Order: sequence, then structure tokens, then C-alpha cells
Amino acid sequence: MTLASVIIDGVEVKVKEGQKLLWAALDNGFYIPNLCAIRQADPPLASCRLCFVEIEGRRDPVTSCTESITDGMVVHLNTPRVKRIRNTAFELLLSHHRIDCRNCSKNKNCGLQDVASKIGLKLKLQRLKQIPHEFEIDASHPLFNYDPSKCILCKKCVWVCHQQGSGILDFAFRGIQTRVSTIGGIPLAEAGCNDCLACVAVCPVGALTAKPGVSIEEAKTLIAASV
Repeated sequence: MTLASVIIDGVEVKVKEGQKLLWAALDNGFYIPNLCAIRQADPPLASCRLCFVEIEGRRDPVTSCTESITDGMVVHLNTPRVKRIRNTAFELLLSHHRIDCRNCSKNKNCGLQDVASKIGLKLKLQRLKQIPHEFEIDASHPLFNYDPSKCILCKKCVWVCHQQGSGILDFAFRGIQTRVSTIGGIPLAEAGCNDCLACVAVCPVGALTAKPGVSIEEAKTLIAASV
């Protein structure tokens, strides 16, 4: 294994050359916000657009989940440009997400709440308007519910469904109508789901939630072992 010397916010660390910058930073105690990152995903999902950083010698900020480590790299995590880009990206995610924290089963265990807390943002739209959605909750499956109005299109559930599940989930439609769906939009209970609950385990928000009395701990353990 070839090690590379990287300076992150003025601190030199030794990391595996070729490793993605996001994971190198996180593994060494540097926080970079992210909601779509899965270590094993190749290519990276790069959906949330929260993990921008600046690298000396580069004209523009880059997404750290897609950037491979090279020796001598100098990285800045919180420059004004980085903050401006990620704050806008965060608000774009909020504009797709029906904010209902008080009544959400993921309250206090939500990826959006965690990111907001760590980078000092509020779960409230400041410049953008909420994108209106009239999606129905799919409660057909006996183990979990899917609420498209809370989905942030991170693509984690799609990836893990194709890796560990039966591959029934994917993106459908385009533009602001994009959503995670089964083929033809048929109910989850009829789509051939293998009940692995991996999609529920990786969902960072309240879009995919286990029904009362259903445990997803085994699914989380399996995912942690694979990623």
C-alpha cells in the first residue's frame, strides 16, 4: 500500500494514495458533510453535492467523494466558496423534502438534522421555495413505508437495493418530478421486494421507515459489514 501525504486544513496526514478524499478526511477526524456517500459505491453516487472542498492548484471546488488522493495534496474544507456552494446544496435538498420533524419517526436520528447541526444551518428554507409534491405514501409493504415527499434523492436506497435487495428501486421521471420508484410505479408489496430492509437501513431521512415493531438492526449490521 502506497501512502500519500495530504494536508487538510493545515494538518498533515498520511493516507492511502488513490483513496477518495471524503473517506480519508472522515477517517482522520475531519468532518465533511455528506448524505449520499457509501464507501463501496463505485462510481460514487455524488448526489447530495454537500461534500465540496477546495484543493490548492484547482480553479474550482470539487466533490470530495469523487476526488482521489494524490501525494502533496493541500485541501481546505471551509473556505467562503465551499460554504456558499454547500449551503446552497443543502437548501436545494430541503426544497425537495417535506419538513415535518416533529411528527417524523426519524426525528433526532436524521441525516439532514445532523448536517444542519454540524455546519450551523437551519432546517428552514431561506431563499428557495418548497417544491410542491402530491405523492402518496406507499404503505403496502408489511415491513416498511415509503414517503416520496420526504425523499432527498440521495440514491442510497437504489444502490443498496441493487446490491443486497432484489433491484426493484430506481429513479423515475425527470427534473423536479424525479423520484425513487418501482418499475411502472407499482406498490412495493407487488414489486418483488425480498424484505431485506437494506433500503430502510441506509435512508438518511424519513422517506423509508420501518413499521412499528419491525427491527432493522440486522440489515444495518449486514450493510456495515459490506461497506
